[in-house]
Amino acid sequence: MNRILKYTSSFMFFALAFSSLYSASIGLLPVTYHRGLVLGVSIVGLLLAGVSKPSVKLTWSKRLLLSLDLLMAVVFSYGIVRFVIISEALVNDIIIVGIGDMIFGLIAIMIVIELTRRLFGPVLAGMAAIGVIYCFIGPYLPSFLFHSGFSLDQIIEATWFSFQGVFGLALGVTINTILIFIVFGVILEGTGAADSLMRVAFSLTGGLRGGPAYAAVVSSCMFGTMSGSVTANVVGTGTFTIPMIKRRGFSPTFAGALEATASTGGQIVPPVMGAAAFLMADLTGTPYTSICIAAIVPAFLYYTSLFLAINVEVRRCGIEGASEEERAKLTRTDILNSLMFVGPILAIIVFLVAGRSPSFAGFWAVVLAIVLGFINPEVRKNPVRLAQSLVKAGRTAATIVVAVATIGIILAVLNQTGVGLTFASIIGMMAEGSLFLALLAAAGASLVLGMGMPTLPAYLIIILVLGPGIKLLGGELIAVHLFVLYFAVLSAITPPVALAAFAAAPIALANPLRIGARAISLAAVAFIVAFMFVYEPSLLLIVDFEWNKFLWAISRILLAAWLLTSGFSGYDRDHLPIWNRIIRVCSAFVMLTIWPIPNLIAFGIGILFFLQYLIPVLFPGRFPGQLAKKKNG
Repeated sequence: MNRILKYTSSFMFFALAFSSLYSASIGLLPVTYHRGLVLGVSIVGLLLAGVSKPSVKLTWSKRLLLSLDLLMAVVFSYGIVRFVIISEALVNDIIIVGIGDMIFGLIAIMIVIELTRRLFGPVLAGMAAIGVIYCFIGPYLPSFLFHSGFSLDQIIEATWFSFQGVFGLALGVTINTILIFIVFGVILEGTGAADSLMRVAFSLTGGLRGGPAYAAVVSSCMFGTMSGSVTANVVGTGTFTIPMIKRRGFSPTFAGALEATASTGGQIVPPVMGAAAFLMADLTGTPYTSICIAAIVPAFLYYTSLFLAINVEVRRCGIEGASEEERAKLTRTDILNSLMFVGPILAIIVFLVAGRSPSFAGFWAVVLAIVLGFINPEVRKNPVRLAQSLVKAGRTAATIVVAVATIGIILAVLNQTGVGLTFASIIGMMAEGSLFLALLAAAGASLVLGMGMPTLPAYLIIILVLGPGIKLLGGELIAVHLFVLYFAVLSAITPPVALAAFAAAPIALANPLRIGARAISLAAVAFIVAFMFVYEPSLLLIVDFEWNKFLWAISRILLAAWLLTSGFSGYDRDHLPIWNRIIRVCSAFVMLTIWPIPNLIAFGIGILFFLQYLIPVLFPGRFPGQLAKKKNG
């Protein structure tokens, strides 16, 4: 029985992945059928996969729970069928939905929420459950939470039997644009493209003192932009990079934190941005190429701060470069294997520049990734691994669909009760017209909602709920969307959940909370840069660009990154006293505020610290003591 259920769920995941290829190339089915089938296959497939897990001993309680999961799969399938029938009937005529359909609709909603809880924890599922309950109890609540109340049939019609709830905008955008790139990322991993990318990165950085650390940043950055999954990226690349970083002399905590931070940042790197670029283009109506251009400078600053951190850590630990024998040699085979990664990326860029849709570009990227995957001899020996990758891709896509369906429930509640607009206006009133306080609220909400969730659902719900309120306070549309995306991404390294840190911890053999704390210090610049590009849109290159403002902002950010890195690590040319570290960190934060005079003062202090570091390097003969310290360090 277990084997039958396992094969059934695997077939459903394969079909889900294949359907994304069909939709991206040939076209979508009618909306009702397409969204119903995708959600039905996702939920039922995940339930059957849970039931089919092998167990050494099945107690009566476990058997009861597994039977309940099977019953949920059957009931949900019927709920999907009724949705399709009733939605089609509503297009042609007005019908009255019976009490039986209402009950099945309510049970289907509860199944979506429960599966979300299992997959992503209590935050998102709790919000959806509270939202449904709020529809009933609104008339009994005070002040801004009050509404006139809704009956069961009104709630279920809005959340289940319409296109403003579970089957609404969020699910439509995900099916039309996102799923194909989820499949693409998993296929790339299955072909071994990540392995070839890492080998190239290690060969290019082998001569540097922190070679494996730099290679980890490069490979995790490039693979992260494709995969769209932080944990998959950490495990996929970190299994190889973290041990090598440790062997070079870095601490286990630093090795884990660096991999977690580098893997997390991949989702803000063009051209794919973990599929967020295409979702953002859909939501904002902005051309995809403009999204990519806007993301270039913030992504560059993010990874520049990581390279600075590695440079400081190398000197602090006295790490030497690898010998000639230890360096990886780049062979013709490596260059040929790199086509498995480079080819699909170029295909995406070419098709998008030519004006084709993102889903069409994603389709050909998948096709090319599969074809070029046969460069890998392991794929030629065992081509079945590509089919296994499609199954894995379908399962990954199904988890995203579940989260997005739950977001649809929340959005239906917000629209029906009007509390969404009320909440946005309250944020504006609390902030008293302050864009900074509104951004702070959005950042906090993104970090909380992002805990344990994939980036895309976290970004989607925050931008749909809080985005309009922030925009009213004066933020540029693209800047606000990138801001929310940044904090949704950074939630992966933010304790107490910090999924990326917990994924890196068993590989690094270090405490996950310490890894998370160190990762935050490594990514400190990203937390600040997100605020800066809202206030200084020139950093995005496409909005109100002015050279003087752009150069001034870049100079402050780069100097602040160096100050924060040296301040947090306690080292530049030598170990720094505590007062020096405090001044550096405080100067960096003040330098990045919006107040001109404190900016200049903090910038001047930062320049003095930098000159104190730089002059002995430029004139070593005049500072023999400093040079000796450097050699000893």
